[in-house]
Order: sequence, then C-alpha cells, then structure tokens
Amino acid sequence: MKTIRIKKGREKPARGRHPWIFSGAVEPLPEGLEPGEIVEVVDSKGEFVGRGYCNPRSQIVVRLLTWDENEVVDAAFFARRLERALAGRASLIRSQATTAYRLVYAESDGLPGLVVDRYGDFLVLQCLTAGMEVWKPTLVELLWAKLSPAGIFERSDAESRRVYEGLPPAVGPLRGKEPPARLLVMENHYKFWVDLREGHKTGFYLDQRDNRQKVAAYCRGAKVLDAFSYTGAFGVYAKGAGAERIVHIDTSAAALDGARANKRANGFDDSQDEYIRGDVMEVLRELYRQGVRFDVVILDPPKFASSQAYLDRAARGYKDINLRGLQLVRPGGILATFSCSGAVSAELFQRFVFAASLDARREVQILDRGVQPLDHPVLLSFPESEYLKGLICRVW
Repeated sequence: MKTIRIKKGREKPARGRHPWIFSGAVEPLPEGLEPGEIVEVVDSKGEFVGRGYCNPRSQIVVRLLTWDENEVVDAAFFARRLERALAGRASLIRSQATTAYRLVYAESDGLPGLVVDRYGDFLVLQCLTAGMEVWKPTLVELLWAKLSPAGIFERSDAESRRVYEGLPPAVGPLRGKEPPARLLVMENHYKFWVDLREGHKTGFYLDQRDNRQKVAAYCRGAKVLDAFSYTGAFGVYAKGAGAERIVHIDTSAAALDGARANKRANGFDDSQDEYIRGDVMEVLRELYRQGVRFDVVILDPPKFASSQAYLDRAARGYKDINLRGLQLVRPGGILATFSCSGAVSAELFQRFVFAASLDARREVQILDRGVQPLDHPVLLSFPESEYLKGLICRVW
C-alpha cells in the first residue's frame, strides 16, 4: 500500500474526520498511483491519519474511508458499511407506504462517491468516483445478496463524474432484470411513475419527501402554483390535501406529461389544473403582468451553484426567482421556496429570500423550514452533505 503524506499544518480537517483531502494539502504523490487505489495517509511526522482511495487526476486526491489503523479496506469492510446504511433506513425498508428512498448516501454513510436508491423491486446505483468504480463489482454482489432486488441498474451519468474524476458516463443494467420504461412506486401512499433510465437524478427527487408533506398542509382549498414542477410530485401532494387548482410550470413537455400521469395514477381530477411549458422566469413575469395571484407558490428550482465559484450567479438567480414568486402570492398566502445548491448555506439562502422580499415590498414570516429526510443524513464531520434547505413562509 502506497503512502500519501499531508503537508505540515494541513492535517486538521482529516484529523477531524472530514473525508476529503485536496491535492494542495499533500506532498508530491508517489509514482505509479492508479485512480481508485487504496492508500494510507500520514501526517508530516509520519503518523497514521487514515486510509482511503486516491485519484491523482482529481482535485480531491484522497477520499478517506477509515480512521482506524487496524481496519482493512476489503469486501468485508464494504459489507459492514452497507449493513450500517441499511440499519439507518430500517423504518423505510419496513414501510408499505413508501417504496422509493435512498439506501446509501455517499460520504454520510462512510462510502464516498456511492449512491444507491431503491425504487420498488429495483436498485439504482451511482458510482461517482474512481474509488467506487474499482469496487463496483463487489458492491453489486453485496447489494444483490443483501437485498435480493429484481435488478440493479446503473446511473453513473452525473456531470461531476466526468469533470472531477475523469470518468466516462456509465448507464445500464448491472445485475438481474432491466427496469421497465416506467415503474410505479409509492411515497407516503401516493403513486408515482418514474423513469430509471432517463429521469432526473436517479429517476425521482427522493429528497423532497418530507417537504412535500409540509407544503401540502397549506394547500386545502388553495390555488397553487408549482414552478419547476418536473413530474408534479408537489402537485400530487397538494391535490391529495384538497387543492382547488394547480398550475404547473416546467421547461419539459415530457415532465408535464408525467405530472398528468401521476395525477391519474392517484385518481385525481385535474380538469381544473393547468400545465405550462416554458421558461419559468418568463412565465412568472407574464402571470404577474396578467394580475394572476395564488394562495400557495412553490419554488423548487434546479441547482444554481455547483461550487463556491458560482455563488454570485446563484445569488442573482435565487433573488430573482423569489422576487417573482413573492409577487404572485396573495396577501396572507404561502411561499414555499427551496435550494438544492450545496454551496449555498441555509443562512445565505435566507438572506437571498430576504433581499427578494425587500424588492417585492412584502412582509414575510418564516413558518417552517425544509430539510433533508432521514435517508439523506447530514454527517457532522462533513457539512457538505447538507445541501437541501427550504423556507415555508407567510406573505403579507
């Protein structure tokens, strides 16, 4: 096993169990390192820090797996980590009301670069780093043995895999049956069609499960705007809560068709609902110009900032979209606004919404906050694992 030495004074994060070691924090790398190779990490005095996998091509040159000098990284190690991850989702695994959820959440479960989601009888796996790519055959066999799914499908097509790890995308079946073109799953007793091959992320936005319930509590008898609606999950919850009318906005015609299909799957009458395809900002401006107002406005945009370098652009984007959303809420109505940008903290996001409220000349009260569900746990030593935040607000 090759050894990587941390520069003097740069070992504090690793000692604090942060799993990332950046290339600028280490001495020149040993020759012949292969992407994904297991390495030992020591401090400037040669004392053991941890053990993990290396990618000399990545800015994150090492992702630590263990801080225990006696723990070997082998198939048994990965089996133990998977068992721990499954134990943390025991309540979901036993649930009959929810059949789609995250089983493994990368660094938060001690498995950097690995995401495993369950959709009914199928598992969807993402190997986002070179280290997990090396161990992918082992992981597939372990998951097959532990969970006996109908099939394991790979969706290692995230842009970060190519940009940061130098790996090509990989999509396709890994074991067992191929999933159907559309698969019906349940979330809190609601039914949803998902596309595991080409749907966003691994097929569905599993991380908004709890927040959809929170927002639905304000939708009884309401006129609701669901912006960036994708396949209409927020709208399904709103309809189930008794929403009078829902307007969905998305850039994708296929996503809006999915929203209609999900309403039908739950037996809802959507004859009063509207599905608008177009640029969300432009549609919001036009609705405001027409004098349309809503009891509840839901804003769940895509990631505006993938890193700190994009914060200025994200600040403008979040302020503008929340300004338009606030303008469309009737006095006393609700704005439910979210950010999935990990580079934007909850405090910073609240500042963006506050700036938008000043420009909109609206008084805004925070009633509740949106966070990640239990299958997306936040690791204290890895604050980057907390990416989803939201505000549910009363607008006057």
